Amino acid sequence: MTTATLPAHDVKDLALAAKGRLRMEWADRSMPVLARIRERFEKEKPLKGVRLSACLHVTSETGNLARALKAGGAELVLCASNPLSTQDDVAAALVAEFGVSTYAIKGEDHKTYYAHIQAALQHKPNMTMDDGADLVSSLLFIALGKEGQLEPTLAAWAKGLSASERKALLEGIIGGTEETTTGVIRLKAMEKEGVLKFPVVAVNDAETKHFFDNRYGTGQSTIDGIIRATNLLIAGLNVVVAGYGWCGKGVAMRAKGLGANVIVTEINPVRGIEAAMDGFRVMPMSEAAKIGDIFVTVTGNKSVLGDEHFAAMKSGAVISNSGHFNVEIDIPSLEKRTSSRRMIREFVEEFRLKDGRTIFLLGDGRLINLAAAEGHPASVMDMSFANQALGAEFMVKNHKTLGNKVHSIPAAIDAEIARLKLASMGITIDVLTPEQQKYLAGWEEGT
Repeated sequence: MTTATLPAHDVKDLALAAKGRLRMEWADRSMPVLARIRERFEKEKPLKGVRLSACLHVTSETGNLARALKAGGAELVLCASNPLSTQDDVAAALVAEFGVSTYAIKGEDHKTYYAHIQAALQHKPNMTMDDGADLVSSLLFIALGKEGQLEPTLAAWAKGLSASERKALLEGIIGGTEETTTGVIRLKAMEKEGVLKFPVVAVNDAETKHFFDNRYGTGQSTIDGIIRATNLLIAGLNVVVAGYGWCGKGVAMRAKGLGANVIVTEINPVRGIEAAMDGFRVMPMSEAAKIGDIFVTVTGNKSVLGDEHFAAMKSGAVISNSGHFNVEIDIPSLEKRTSSRRMIREFVEEFRLKDGRTIFLLGDGRLINLAAAEGHPASVMDMSFANQALGAEFMVKNHKTLGNKVHSIPAAIDAEIARLKLASMGITIDVLTPEQQKYLAGWEEGT
């Protein structure tokens, strides 16, 4: 595929569409909140005429989000936010059966990945929807003339744009949404530097997103990915979890449930205390590296597993990442210590070190829950993508009054999603009596 002329879509094989539709149908059974939003969107068309470019993991759950956005009237283009996370049959179904211009192929190379982002930008979006902020950052670098910070494929395209075309690319944007912790961190850094030129809603900040998606979704799907890739028995192994945020809590909880001896590494003293109080051993990675059997990084930072740790690991150690980017494991440092390497199983690469030890890297250091498994269960993504859909609607209605910064999802949207989810589960909760409401109002006023 060239960067000069981009087709209306780029997927592996349209013949996979029927299988993809069935996969989406199965996921939809566990996504009642998004289904209700889709039904309302179909009637009200809150996104009518909005050119929306989305850079997300192209999975069955994302497919159902795309259906909701299309039902709301959005003119949607979708590209992958990770080279290994695409479900090719879903990508085919989105093109062939739902009319979504989709650019995603599982295992796509570096050049193709960025050519797909280019396709999303050539849609001249009014709104972006990101999972990791690759789309927003690429757009801003192009608009601000910072080709030096772009990947070569995008840089070559950007150099061919006139000043007016760059300006038009940015001026057309009313706002965006962001799915992940990593993306929010990047966007807040852009905001601090004064280069974020439009408002973005941090979907990840919603309690119905990070409490559930990050903890229960990442927890289960990460362990699922590790087991599918390796077929290892988790019970009795030392599982080292780097980072005890919501994702780390989930991974540690699920590993413990399977009988692992869980070790947590942290840089935040409060999180370190929390992990210790939750019953986990807490120590620096330099110590954990000596005894770990399986390592999982979920920090959002870089080089969490580095050269000093590879030097200390026992032979046969398995290293994996469930953070958004494949920088948490310092793979170049591992390569320098390596005398030979080979793929020993799908998603399992053996690195034989010069001293004779072996270290096994899973999924090329990318998100193992999506590289080797199917990502989060649909019932979890139901709430995450409900936030995305309602976040997009909120942006359309309120972008003129929002500053060029990262905004949290309104509490009312968060509460409504939780209410709908409880209702779909047949669960009711108490409500305050008028007297209780009055008491709390008085308490808040200091009376």
